Amino acid sequence: MASTSDIKNGLCMNYSNDVFKVVEFLHVKPGKGPAFVRTKLKSLTTGKVVDNTFPAGHKIDVVRVERKKFQFLYKDDSGFNFMDNETYDQINLQESLIDNSQFLKEGENIEVLFHADKNLPLTVDLPQYVKLKITYTEPGEKGNTANNATKPATVESGGTVKVPLFVNEGDTIKVETATGNYMERVKI
Repeated sequence: MASTSDIKNGLCMNYSNDVFKVVEFLHVKPGKGPAFVRTKLKSLTTGKVVDNTFPAGHKIDVVRVERKKFQFLYKDDSGFNFMDNETYDQINLQESLIDNSQFLKEGENIEVLFHADKNLPLTVDLPQYVKLKITYTEPGEKGNTANNATKPATVESGGTVKVPLFVNEGDTIKVETATGNYMERVKI
């Protein structure tokens, strides 16, 4: 058993008959009254995000997890197929376990979080940034740049990203996977 002083981003715990991952936390010590920890928890089974406040010193049930590196192979009707980089075993995971799966391209290395005791996959962590080639976008209009104008662009993985007008079809861009935001144009 751990206490609220052990809470950090990425910690997995049993809470309310489910496994949750800490997305954000803040230790608060008000001028009056006892200290507490304000958290934002994400359910690893449903994907639902909940806000919760724990009193200081509250005991929490930490879930032991293992991270394994996998390579994304392909997507088919049954889900997303990955290969373990160490044993070359293949697993199939449902889209609900993957946040922003539209930025997952074939050959990309990712981490899968497993429940250590039950050997169940809990969630898939994509890299923070991915480099993707633009397959389709409208040409930008000259003179339409008064207020950081953007346009939609389709990338090689099938996702859509808002990009500045100067980005063209065939360019490679860097995308932040957590938010889906365009970061910069990349030269290869």
